[in-house]
Amino acid sequence: MATARVFLATSALVAIWFEPNELSAGSSMPYWLLRIFIAHSVVVMLLVRWRRQSTTSFRLVVHAVDIVWPAVISLYATGQPNPFFLFFVFVMLAAAYRWGLWETLGTTVAAVVLLWAEWLLLFEGVRPPGVVVSDFEAKRFFMRSISLVITGLFLGYLAEQQKELRAEKTVIARILGRARVELGLSGTLQAILNELMKTFEAGSAIVASQETNSLRVFVAMVEAGGSPDARLAWLEPSSEDWDLYLGEWSEDAFLIRKNSRRASIPYELITVSEQDKVQKSRGSDLILAERLALRHPFRAAASVSFTFGREWRGRVFLFNPRLTGERVEELRFLQELVRQVGPAVYNVFLLRRLRLRAGAVERARVARELHDGAVQSLIAMEMQVDVLRRKSDSLTPAAANELSRIQGLLREEVLKLRELMQEMKSIEVDAHKLPTFLHDTVERFQRETGIAAHFTFDQEPVGMERRVCREVTRIVQEALVNVRKHSAAQHVFVQLHSNGAGWQLIIEDDGQGFGFAGRLSQSELDDSRKGPLVIKERVRLINAQLTIESNPGRGSRLEILVPQQREAAHG
Repeated sequence: MATARVFLATSALVAIWFEPNELSAGSSMPYWLLRIFIAHSVVVMLLVRWRRQSTTSFRLVVHAVDIVWPAVISLYATGQPNPFFLFFVFVMLAAAYRWGLWETLGTTVAAVVLLWAEWLLLFEGVRPPGVVVSDFEAKRFFMRSISLVITGLFLGYLAEQQKELRAEKTVIARILGRARVELGLSGTLQAILNELMKTFEAGSAIVASQETNSLRVFVAMVEAGGSPDARLAWLEPSSEDWDLYLGEWSEDAFLIRKNSRRASIPYELITVSEQDKVQKSRGSDLILAERLALRHPFRAAASVSFTFGREWRGRVFLFNPRLTGERVEELRFLQELVRQVGPAVYNVFLLRRLRLRAGAVERARVARELHDGAVQSLIAMEMQVDVLRRKSDSLTPAAANELSRIQGLLREEVLKLRELMQEMKSIEVDAHKLPTFLHDTVERFQRETGIAAHFTFDQEPVGMERRVCREVTRIVQEALVNVRKHSAAQHVFVQLHSNGAGWQLIIEDDGQGFGFAGRLSQSELDDSRKGPLVIKERVRLINAQLTIESNPGRGSRLEILVPQQREAAHG
């Protein structure tokens, strides 16, 4: 703006030089005014470049000079139209650039008031030297004022729109910055929902999504509660809630508000379609709105749908948002926010999945290397020690015992490496494959340890999710490792049975038992800090219940009740 001011003032002087008739010939005052304004413009430009950041008072003083200057120099203009009209436009542009609509209108009003004040003073007899009074006709002043007002309105409107656009882009950029791969999908959703709640001053937010392949539904909620970074909580909606979050809402975006004018219709809806058109809500929308209010009581709620590629679809809900502007425009802004942020969240999901797959591939490679390298070498060494021990008749009892000890250590290391390889391998098992997988796991345990192990099941665990199947498999593997390391058991029994509430996994052995006698529930185990930590953590991951019965010297029994999974799950 400072450079433009210098250029404009210099251009005006050059234009007057070529066309001196544009100024009153009866006084040298206009030329001195132009020189002073050019000097003023140069000083302002140097100060701005030197100080980099100007103060509010400095900007106001410069702006006041910019308003007064064109009104004063216009006294000496004789040409029509006014050759200095561009200076009025410049000061309105400056107001629009610095501030917005109302400041631009204020600048326009100030300029018009100054012009009419000059007109009144001239006709009251106050006549500076060189001013031609006949050039100041009321009709010309009126048309000039109208031109200024229209120009000011137009520039102010454009400035306000640009200011809103910049603010929206800033908000979008800030929210996009919260999508980070290292946070994971849950962490990213938590950060983004918190930013959305801050932006719209909402009390809580929900994101509901559905995986199109498996049709599983995931629902996460964040409640402000006075915390700047509220925690994300995964919910478990029932099948009746599917259509509530992801059902037949008529449009892409909607706003629900309590209707205080008509008691017969408790809620009013404003919906915006994907084509950005405002629609009237349907009766089905009002029914869903009432159900949503029963599920999550609110005064107002805004929602926008989203899709992530071909894999996910869902909705974002903001409860009790504070919409300070036009409701439709605020809803459209929320819609644009979700559209912009959606791909970033989807990228986090894809990158995390790629990392997990890459990690699984690398672990499988390391497991193969261990199997083909270290494990085979240790087995060969163990066999050589065994041959040496059996063939050497001249060995002393002490040497024979030492060879037996070394052979046992080698066998133990082979078992540890195999257990490590088993943990490193990714498990891809579903409800159909789970019984076979557990049977093979138990059979391999018996073959490698010499401990008699048996697995039984009554029926295939139909309906058990893949993630639950994986955790059940890991629990069995961890329990068998504990049996081998700590129990000194001779027999192990693994059972998987179904009941009305879900499935029951039982792991029983005849070893030494745990360091307590009796039967403890999961809460009692946590309070007393007893029981296998890894198994307890895996049980929590699938919302199961662990009970341990221990009889020191006679064995132990682990009972894990896995609940029947609802049709909608969380992750």
